Amino acid sequence: MPIDAFLKSIEATNFATTVRDSIWMFPIIESIHVMSFTLVVGTIAVIDLRLLGVASVQRAVQRMTQDILKWTWGAFALTVLTGLMMFTTNARVYYHNPFFRTKMILLVFAGLNMAAFEFTAGRTVHIWGSGPSVPRAGKAVAAVSLVLWISIIFMGRIIGFTTHPGAVAPPTPGVNYDNFLAPPPGSSNGNGGGNGAPNQPAPAPPKQ
Repeated sequence: MPIDAFLKSIEATNFATTVRDSIWMFPIIESIHVMSFTLVVGTIAVIDLRLLGVASVQRAVQRMTQDILKWTWGAFALTVLTGLMMFTTNARVYYHNPFFRTKMILLVFAGLNMAAFEFTAGRTVHIWGSGPSVPRAGKAVAAVSLVLWISIIFMGRIIGFTTHPGAVAPPTPGVNYDNFLAPPPGSSNGNGGGNGAPNQPAPAPPKQ
């Protein structure tokens, strides 16, 4: 199956259609995505700064990772889940966005960078982890990690500003997305004098 046909079938699922047709669902999912991603980056940054000797040097690395990484992985799972939810609503647009692809590649590199730590400085963390000094390999991995995650943040923000508006699914007919908090026509909160009657348009001036 061609990739575009597969992505189109994802967009046609009941879940994707429901999210697109809802005023609230996508913003709520996106908010959860941003908050969980913030927790991922924040917790990783705490460990990276410890490895660089910038913060929390009095705490053992192993103890920090045991306390923090469980939150990191939980938040990462929620980030992936909500990210997939948003992807289904406009899969073809996201897939062909170069910044989206760059973000995915950077995420892979971030994972490989974590694996590099486990196969280098992480093997001897029981020796040096209680002191302030960290092997060069550990510091290098921490520096690369910070650069990668900051780049991922930038890519994520740019995605929202580079989505082609013409490819976005059309809004639900009859729903005013630009003014969805306004009172309905005929409401006493409008400018209809409080009698429940909708405002009448002003008569057009006579033609000269």
